[in-house]
Amino acid sequence: MPVCVQPVVRPVPAHKDSEGSPLDTQTRHALKQDRFVGATASSLSWLQLHRTNVIKFAVAALIVVALIVTGVVVYNTRSNNAQIAFGKAMDIYTTPLRQPGQPVAPGDASYATSAERAKAVNPLFVDVANRYGWFKIGANAQYFAGLTYLDMGQTGPAEAALQKASNSHDNALATLAKMALAGLYRQTGRDAQAGDLYQQIIKSPTLTVPASAAKLQLAQLYETTNPAQAKKLYAEIKDQDKTTAAGQIAAQRLSGGKQPLQ
Repeated sequence: MPVCVQPVVRPVPAHKDSEGSPLDTQTRHALKQDRFVGATASSLSWLQLHRTNVIKFAVAALIVVALIVTGVVVYNTRSNNAQIAFGKAMDIYTTPLRQPGQPVAPGDASYATSAERAKAVNPLFVDVANRYGWFKIGANAQYFAGLTYLDMGQTGPAEAALQKASNSHDNALATLAKMALAGLYRQTGRDAQAGDLYQQIIKSPTLTVPASAAKLQLAQLYETTNPAQAKKLYAEIKDQDKTTAAGQIAAQRLSGGKQPLQ
C-alpha cells in the first residue's frame, strides 16, 4: 500500500528588528514614547538656552500688535473728528444770505454778504486744513479756505491756500483749485499764469472740471489778447459740446452774444 505523507506545517516567525529580536507592539510604543520625550526635552533645552531672545521676540511682537491697534483707533478717532469739524464749517458756508431788509431773528446765525459769511467760516476751514491735512477732508478744507479768503478779498492767503489744494493727490479737487487759482491770477493781472492753468486742465480734465469749462475760460481770456484763437476755441466747443451749456455759450459768443461765462 502506498504511504501517505502528511505535510509539515511550520510556524511563521515573528517580526524581528534589525538585530533579529522580536519587536512586539508594547516595545514599539515604548520607543515612540522615548522619541517624543527626547524631542520635548530637546525643545525645552533650546528654549532654556535661548530664553532671553524668545522673551524679547514675544515682547516685540506684542508691542507691534499694540501699536497697530492704537494706530487704527487713533486714525478712526481723528477721521471722525475731522468729518465733524468740516461738517460744521460747511453748514455755515452753505447758509443762505439774508435778503436786503430781511429782519434778523434773535439767535439766528445769518449773514448779509458772502464776505461776512466767509469771515465767520474761514477760521474753521483753516483749522481743519492745518490739523487734518493728511486726510482727504483736510485737503477739501484747504480748498474752501482759499475760496473764503477770496470772498474776503484777501488774495495773498487765498493764493497760498489754493496752490496747496491744487497739488492734492485728488485730481478732482486739484482741478477745482486750479480753476479758482486761474481766476485769481486773472483778477491780479497775471493772464499768462492763468492761461497755463487752463491749458493744464484741458489736457487732464476731470469730472469736476471738464475740458470744455477750461476752454471757455481760456477763450474769454483770449478775446482781448488773441481774438482769432478765442474764436477757434469757441468753434471747437460748439462742435464738440453741442448739447451742453458750454456749447450753447460758445455758440452765443460766436454770434456776438455777451452771456457771461460760468
